[in-house]
Amino acid sequence: METLKKKERGGVQRMMCVAVVLLSLLSVGHSAAVNSCDSLVKPITVSKEDMLGRWLYIGGSSDLPGSRSLGRLLTSVWLDLAATTQENILSIIQAQRIYGECSSFTYNVTFENSTMTIEQPFHLKEVYLKTDCFDCLVVYEEIISGTDTFTSFMLFSKSRTVSPDVLQTFKKQAECLRVPSPIMMEPSDELCPDSVPPSEGLSALNSLLEAKTGHRVARLLDTLFDLFVN
Repeated sequence: METLKKKERGGVQRMMCVAVVLLSLLSVGHSAAVNSCDSLVKPITVSKEDMLGRWLYIGGSSDLPGSRSLGRLLTSVWLDLAATTQENILSIIQAQRIYGECSSFTYNVTFENSTMTIEQPFHLKEVYLKTDCFDCLVVYEEIISGTDTFTSFMLFSKSRTVSPDVLQTFKKQAECLRVPSPIMMEPSDELCPDSVPPSEGLSALNSLLEAKTGHRVARLLDTLFDLFVN
C-alpha cells in the first residue's frame, strides 16, 4: 500500500512539473507576442520633408460607419502633400475613384513633432508606425466627433505596389491594433487625373460624422459587404 501511495505521489509530482513547464512556455510565448506588438505599433519619428509629395493608398481599415462598404467600392486614392507659407501647416489634395467616378477635395492640417492634427470641425490625430518599406507610410489615426471616437489604419506608398513582406507586417500591425482586417486596393486600377477640380473636404466629412441616424444603416451595409463581398 505504501509503495502504491509513493507511485501516486510521484505521478502527481511529474504532472505538476509538466504543467509548470507548459505554463512557462505559454508565458514566454505571450510575452514575445506582446513585445512584438509593442515594437510594431510604437509611433516613429517622421519629418515634414518626409511627408511631402504624392502618396498612393495601398489599403487600410477603419471603424468609421460605412468605411467597410466604401472600401469595396473604392478603387484608387492619392494624396498630394505640400508645404505652405506657415511652418507647421501642410496643404493636402486628395483624389479618389469610387465606382468609376473621380472626386477631389483639399484641406489644411497641422504637422508638428511627427504628428498630424486637425482641430475643427472635428478632432483628428495621426501618427506613423514602423515599416521596412523606404517609400511607405503606415498611418494610425484617431477621429473624435462629439462623443464618438473612430480609428483608421492605412498604408500609403510612393509606388503602386509594395512587397509581400511589407503587406504581411502591415496586416500583423492591424492584428496588434485590433482593427478590422485591412481592405487592399488593386494596384492595376486607374488613378484619378490631376485635373479633377477639388472642393473643400472637411465640411463634407464632418456632415457624415454628425449624421448619427445614418450610422446604423452604414454599419449594417458594412456587415453585409464583409459577409458577401470578398
